[in-house]
Amino acid sequence: MGAIGRIITCDACVAEGAEWLSAREPRFGAALQEVGPLPLRRRPDGFAELLSAITSQQVSVASASAIWARLQAAQLTDPQSILRATEDELRAAGLSRQKIRYARALAEASIDYNGLRALSDAEVIATLTKVPGIGTWTAEIYAMFSLGRADVFAHGDLALQEATRLLFQLPERPGERQMRQLAEAWSPWRSVAARILWAYYRIAKDREGIR
Repeated sequence: MGAIGRIITCDACVAEGAEWLSAREPRFGAALQEVGPLPLRRRPDGFAELLSAITSQQVSVASASAIWARLQAAQLTDPQSILRATEDELRAAGLSRQKIRYARALAEASIDYNGLRALSDAEVIATLTKVPGIGTWTAEIYAMFSLGRADVFAHGDLALQEATRLLFQLPERPGERQMRQLAEAWSPWRSVAARILWAYYRIAKDREGIR
């Protein structure tokens, strides 16, 4: 079992990481001057959070919220209820045939969610990505925000890639491999670097009309 690094539990942790990053990379300091205080963005952990992530895939935020509300109203947010429900009941809640398969796979995976808290970042991601419907990005986001891991980064996230291009004045948007190389310098606070870049992306998008 690998070692667990710093856990982000409060706004002070995020501020500490932001200060560390600013001291080592002036461009992060400049970005923080624009974006202001960073959000904590902690979420619950457990089955429901991953099920919600699955329901949100490839639909709008509004549609995802509506589907999740229907699942909650039907009390279909725990493994037992998902496995007991018929396909018609799950479809009535808004799940596609593919997402029903993913939801049932997650329910059948019998993940030890409390045990995930004791695993290293790499072990968490490896465990979650074994489940159909959970890709690396979803697993990284879960580690960052549901488990509070301070040194996880979503290298394939397009917004993070584009924000890095803009902030670091790169000739083109870096791909996942280049992002991994760049983000090494931001350890042990890569999750805070991601928060800075997401916040910077929103400002840059408004300013320059990025799509």
